[in-house]
Amino acid sequence: MDFKTLPHSPELYEYALSHSLPLDDVARDLVRETHETLGEATMQVSPEQASLLTLLTRLAGARTAIEVGTFTGLSSLAIARGLPSDGHLTCFDISEEYTSVARRYWERAGVDKQIELRIGPAADNLRTLPAEPHIDLVFIDADKIGYPAYWAELVPRMRPGGLLIIDNVLRGGNVLAPRDAADRAIADFNDIVAADDRVDAVLLPLADGITLARRR
Repeated sequence: MDFKTLPHSPELYEYALSHSLPLDDVARDLVRETHETLGEATMQVSPEQASLLTLLTRLAGARTAIEVGTFTGLSSLAIARGLPSDGHLTCFDISEEYTSVARRYWERAGVDKQIELRIGPAADNLRTLPAEPHIDLVFIDADKIGYPAYWAELVPRMRPGGLLIIDNVLRGGNVLAPRDAADRAIADFNDIVAADDRVDAVLLPLADGITLARRR
């Protein structure tokens, strides 16, 4: 069976970026600093993912958002930019070092007052959130073995119609033949999502794979 898929050459990738919601100077500087000084740039979302996060946040009409895994803050910056002025984003991470970079760029972008950062084990901190359905949008991009636990805590707290966005669900293709515990965890997690009758989900081969799931 043939499918409508294209190989992503560098030229085609740049063409796609040039015809998408662009990153501004703050976001571009954050990308540059992460690449040049931290040596962990693969943990950062791609430019097209950042643009997509902003667009999805706006489309969802989100006012209450959660991020699990903040790193240096590009994804949280993108989500915050999609929120209305009275919107609020709560970020969960374990690194003071990486999130200190995020804080600088949140402030520079003027969205720092809309973002709350909670440092510590995410699963434990998620359990402190109100139990009733109240969350409009979630983005998960943290330790892969923790994904099932984050999903279990967040799905019941999503309002009907709320959107969950999960990154790295293809693991560079390793979900087809897992090589390590993280690969196996994501392969198992993808099965959990596909079988979860509380959501409608689609797995997209964007970047390293991204799942969009709408709470029923």
